[in-house]
Amino acid sequence: MTIGFFDSGIGGLTVLKEALQLLPQEDYVYYADTENVPYGTKSREEVRQHIFNAVNFINQYNINALVVACNTATSIAIRRLRQLYDFPIIGMEPAVKPAVNKTDDKRVLVLATPLTIQEDKYKNLVSRIDARHIVDSLALPELVNYAENFIFNDKLILTYLKKKLAPFDLDDYGTIVLGCTHFIYYREIFKQLAANIDIIDGNYGTVIHLRDVLADSKFDLKQGSGEVRFYSSGKEEIGKYKKYMKVLNHYKINK
Repeated sequence: MTIGFFDSGIGGLTVLKEALQLLPQEDYVYYADTENVPYGTKSREEVRQHIFNAVNFINQYNINALVVACNTATSIAIRRLRQLYDFPIIGMEPAVKPAVNKTDDKRVLVLATPLTIQEDKYKNLVSRIDARHIVDSLALPELVNYAENFIFNDKLILTYLKKKLAPFDLDDYGTIVLGCTHFIYYREIFKQLAANIDIIDGNYGTVIHLRDVLADSKFDLKQGSGEVRFYSSGKEEIGKYKKYMKVLNHYKINK
């Protein structure tokens, strides 16, 4: 079977990596909208149009399911996409629920893009789960650009994160949620700033959900070869995919 993956750029590769480990015998079509990244600082209407264009492109490859491997795209368009297409569509959202459930006497800090934090979908999620009012949110838009430009310099990123996190007393926090798939490239740098804080994301849970949905839908799994076709805003670029995956494998994204 063929599973589509979509993200504004290379962040969704962190989710694809989990899928390749859990579902290695499926085939994949990955679409990175690199000509229009980042999404998180654009208008809602502009982002929606980019999303619909991308999914329309992916659909021509007869995919059996789609993973919207982007928190921002999920918050903007997941409901409409499910109305338009009849295959299973798996979205992502910041891992607020597991963070709140595991954090007893401290606070939770959710890091995401500005558009994710502004959307009603995120606000409703927090309102529904955060009965103790322990969730704080912070937008880190520049971190997406750093990842897309392969900027992983510890000193530069640490300086940026220290500045953004300066208003927060990290001793008050028990869990940090990486609510954008691009941020996962910087997990080890976050750990340098927050060594005693749990740092979580929704990637593994998303792929588990994908597997369960496919099983419930009676799809015949393990019928592919693990092939990945990589498209950068509509252009097939397998060489670029290999370059991206080399970077992904170099920087530790796993817990």
